[in-house]
Amino acid sequence: MVLSRTTTESNEPVSSTFGSRYALTALPKYEIGESSIPKDAAYQIIKDELMLDGNPRLNLASFVTTWMEPECDKLIMDSINKNYVDMDEYPVTTELQNRCVNMIARLFNAPLGDTETAMGVGTVGSSEAIMLAGLAFKRNWQNKRKAEGKTYDKPNIVTGANVQVCWEKFARYFEVELKEIKLSEGYYVMDPEKAVDMVDENTICVAAILGSTLTGEFEDVKRLNDLLVKKNDATGWNTPIHVDAASGGFIAPFIYPELEWDFRLPLVLHELDTLPSKISRKMGAEDFGNVKGKKVKREKLMEVIVGWRKFVKDRKKMNGVC
Repeated sequence: MVLSRTTTESNEPVSSTFGSRYALTALPKYEIGESSIPKDAAYQIIKDELMLDGNPRLNLASFVTTWMEPECDKLIMDSINKNYVDMDEYPVTTELQNRCVNMIARLFNAPLGDTETAMGVGTVGSSEAIMLAGLAFKRNWQNKRKAEGKTYDKPNIVTGANVQVCWEKFARYFEVELKEIKLSEGYYVMDPEKAVDMVDENTICVAAILGSTLTGEFEDVKRLNDLLVKKNDATGWNTPIHVDAASGGFIAPFIYPELEWDFRLPLVLHELDTLPSKISRKMGAEDFGNVKGKKVKREKLMEVIVGWRKFVKDRKKMNGVC
């Protein structure tokens, strides 16, 4: 016999549908119960409620529809109890991250010698990687303006209207004006000519996408680079390019190796990769931000990372959850 009852109020306790004595007493939704229940019963109740979620393999609006080898799942579970940020306690995990950074940097044609090491950082998904990259661009622009005795309170960033929503969050969180290029019918990516026209002395970078969230289309990063080089030469500015390769960064090098979108272009300074989180259906998603050559010193990178962590900590204090 199925034991259940209809609930009409949102704060009603959750009822189990199993014919056991643990189903006779409804579980509270928003507070800890007075008595405990067996772990297997708790597991089954939570698992059954999660069945109401959508199926990630059928979610075509995200990047979680691909398959990953079960050995990867095992490695994730083996490492899930490590406090990854404590690099002194887990040096091997840090070393593996550094190896991945160097693999990706060379895959993206970073100008490195045989004995040189790339500089980069692992992040919890591409959104955090964009926050760090955006902060680095803003900090470099501010320092340059300060050294020139110019104002540095009105930074802006140029993107297409098709960018992922985390770019809008970056602009809002860190007080950067977002200058979006509107899309046109039949052309659903950023127009390089229009983007360069919107660049001014306060532009910290132009963000191009290698794999639009809307259609998966690659933007013409090479054309954008060539136009921006001409504008920089004419104005004396040094506006760089960031390539958001969260969906195409691990596709283009293998399928279109001749396509120039990466560190081969002089203005491309930062990139995101998709190795762990977008190509593989990974529960513990981790993206990598790579910095080109030695244009950004390690101290500056660490300064940005520390600033980002402080920002997250402050938001937790304000809102309780970040």
